[in-house]
Amino acid sequence: MSILIVGSVALDGIKTPLGECREVLGGSATYSSTSARFFSPDVNIVAVVGKDFPEKHVRFFKKRGIGTDGLAREKGKTFRWEGEYGPDMADARTIATHLNVFADFNPCIPQALKKSKFLFLANIDPDLQDKVLKQIARPQLIVCDTMNYWIEKKPRQLKRLIGKVDVMLLNESEARQLTGVTSVIKAAKSIRKLGARIVIVKKGEHGALLFLKDSIFSAPAYLMESVFDPTGAGDTFAGGFLGYLAGRKRINDAELKKALVYGNIMATFAVEDFSLGRLNSITRKDIEKRFREFKTLTRF
Repeated sequence: MSILIVGSVALDGIKTPLGECREVLGGSATYSSTSARFFSPDVNIVAVVGKDFPEKHVRFFKKRGIGTDGLAREKGKTFRWEGEYGPDMADARTIATHLNVFADFNPCIPQALKKSKFLFLANIDPDLQDKVLKQIARPQLIVCDTMNYWIEKKPRQLKRLIGKVDVMLLNESEARQLTGVTSVIKAAKSIRKLGARIVIVKKGEHGALLFLKDSIFSAPAYLMESVFDPTGAGDTFAGGFLGYLAGRKRINDAELKKALVYGNIMATFAVEDFSLGRLNSITRKDIEKRFREFKTLTRF
């Protein structure tokens, strides 16, 4: 079924202990759509870039079958982010952020995409996320992501938005910050009370937690020998999660648990190279092989 992703397309500069790269393709819409496309033939993005955005990156989307009718090109420069990771590869230290045209991003959903069945509201201003919801027919599933900046700056708007979505994605620190509760389990339950029937807490190298109405599912991370670049791992996770569900006839607890694992698996591929390097080289066969390996690792 059709997937619509609203988020950022950026040019990144990344430095890790294993190397560095500059002006590479990045952004939440980029990683999530690339990941989702492995599972669904109908993936579209809504984002904005500047006049300086390289045409080769537009060709990347089109070559992968990702719809770009919603990719606006405005006067000015493309959103740029530069970050550096320490030896533990845990969190990036932001060196520079240049919002450029993204500062005035005003998502306008093309008519042909307003009936998309699956929607991912990637990490943008909650007011803009809400504006997207007002432009489209009610999708079968709405997944929403956020970050600590919006939790701090617009908590009221974000909490109101959570009442309108089906799945809320956060990491551990964001869940605690939003609720003021130190226990991740209690925090997730508090977020569910805001209206989202499903809450996912991303734990990075430790996997993810899925909070449903009557149960909790814990998916450990796939064991990695080396990590080159964690940038975009969370968005890749979201794309894999949503993409898998878009290909199911029905969405139940069992499928949600599988989707969580597929999200984890996709994120492990993303971190094996800079930018989209690894995601651009794998096939669905590689994904299924790693999924089977994950099942073997966690079976007892």
